[in-house]
Parts: sequence; C-alpha cells; structure tokens
Amino acid sequence: MEFFGVLIPIFGVFALGFIGQKVWKFELKPVSTIAIYLMSPFLAFRTFYQNEITLDYVYLSIYLVVLCAVSIVICYLLAWLNRWDKNTTSGFILASAFMNNGNYGAPLILLLFGEEGFHYAVILMVLQQLIMCTAGIYYAAKGSDQGGQSFSPLKEVVKVPIVYGAILGLLSNGLQIGIGDQVMSAVSMVADATIPTVMIVLGMQLASISLKQLDYRKLGASLSIKLLLAPVIAFAIAFFLPVDNMVKAIMILTAATPTAANTTIYALQFQTKPGFVSSATLLSTLLSIITIPLLMFLVL
Repeated sequence: MEFFGVLIPIFGVFALGFIGQKVWKFELKPVSTIAIYLMSPFLAFRTFYQNEITLDYVYLSIYLVVLCAVSIVICYLLAWLNRWDKNTTSGFILASAFMNNGNYGAPLILLLFGEEGFHYAVILMVLQQLIMCTAGIYYAAKGSDQGGQSFSPLKEVVKVPIVYGAILGLLSNGLQIGIGDQVMSAVSMVADATIPTVMIVLGMQLASISLKQLDYRKLGASLSIKLLLAPVIAFAIAFFLPVDNMVKAIMILTAATPTAANTTIYALQFQTKPGFVSSATLLSTLLSIITIPLLMFLVL
C-alpha cells in the first residue's frame, strides 16, 4: 500500500493539469518555456550546490551514460529498420531513453531503502538532470517540426540556461562559496516549483491527446524499451561496477521507472511528437504500477 501512496501525489498533479486544460484551454508553449528557461536553472543550481560531490558520482555517471547511450542505439536501430523520419526518431528517443528517477524514483528508493538509499537516489537525480538538459534537448531540437523552422541541436543545448545553472552550482560547491540564507530561500522557492510545473504541463498535454491518433505499435516498442529492456541493461552495467548490492538494486529499479516528465516539456517546446511523448510518459507511469512491484520481487 505504501508503494501506491508514492504514486497518488504524482497522478494527482497530472490530474490537476489535465482538468485545468479541459476547463480553461491554456496556451501550453509559454508555460513550457517558463519551466525550461526560467525555473529549471534554479533547480539545477540548488541540486549541485547542496550535494557533496563524491566518487559515487563517477560510478553512477557511468551507469547513467551507458544506459542512456545503449537505449538510444536501440532506438536508432528500430528507426533504421522501420525507415522513420527524423521527427519520429527523435520523439521515440525522448519517450524511450530518459527515466523519471526524480519525482518518481527518489520517493520509491526512500520507501525501500531508507535514508541510506535515498542518498544515492539524490545523486542519480542530479546526474539525470544534466543528461536531460543536454542529450534530451539535443534530440528534441534535432527532431523539431515547426512549419519548416529548423534548429541547430548543439546551439539549442548551449542556449538552455539549466546547463549554466548546473555548472554554477558545481563551481560554488567545489569552491565552497557561501550563499546567504535569503538568496537560497529565493532559489529554493523557484526550484521547488519546477518539477510540479513540469508535471502540470504533462497533464495539460495529455488533455489534448486523441487516442485514435496514437501509433500503438511504436508506443508498445517504446514502453518495452523503457519498462522491460532498460532494467536488463542496468543489471548488465551494475554487474561490472564496484558498488555494493544495495546500489546495484537501486540502479536496476530506477532504470525501470517511467519516461521522464521533462521529455514532454522538450517535445512540446520543439514540436517533436509531443502527443506521442506525453502518451508514453502517462502509459509508462500507469504500467509501472505492475512492472515495478514485479521487479522489486526479483531484485530485493
């Protein structure tokens, strides 16, 4: 029952955005722009500033980068076999290769392993933010479909201020630069609002989806990669890393978490199959109610 208690707030925030969009018909892109360009840098700064940088970051970085890279290679292989265009391929990668180890994975790990495990969950969340704001934005911009308007993926990554927020947080942390309580209070106010805003936007996007227009074949392939294949890849990676069994279990479980909510923001911002990406996020979250407990039974 405690596992479902973790999910209630997640689905509650999704529902808030869904209902709001159905009733008031908000314009989605301005809200997503605010989340990416104004709010996310504060979350990245605080995360890297407040958490001690240790050797654990190296091992968990290897795990996340290899897991993401292998998932992307599998997506490209499917795209090549099916001759998908750039827009479809990039949307498929956004839906399949990035995990929600923050507002979903972190509470789950805290529930299962307590404060000791939560320490590693926070590290994973921090590192995943960096991957999302670089590789995630790269593929969103690469697959952009905005009436002939083209984007340079690398330029779009450079333009997003979350990268600089993360770098500033790392430098301030490493140089032990003190920041006043009043300033950190303001930073935390914006940082705390970032993830809920992203989740609300996801709920709003879901309200605009027509189930008749979804490609269930692609959706099934994406969900299989995210929920079934990713934990197998994570197991193979963890086997070779010099970490204890608890950390290996955390790696495998977080790999099986649903598609990251941030991918909907990026897909919406660049019009990279936002309907498909948001549907994958919702359905992977729903299906994880079944897949995560099964994986827990195998791993723990």
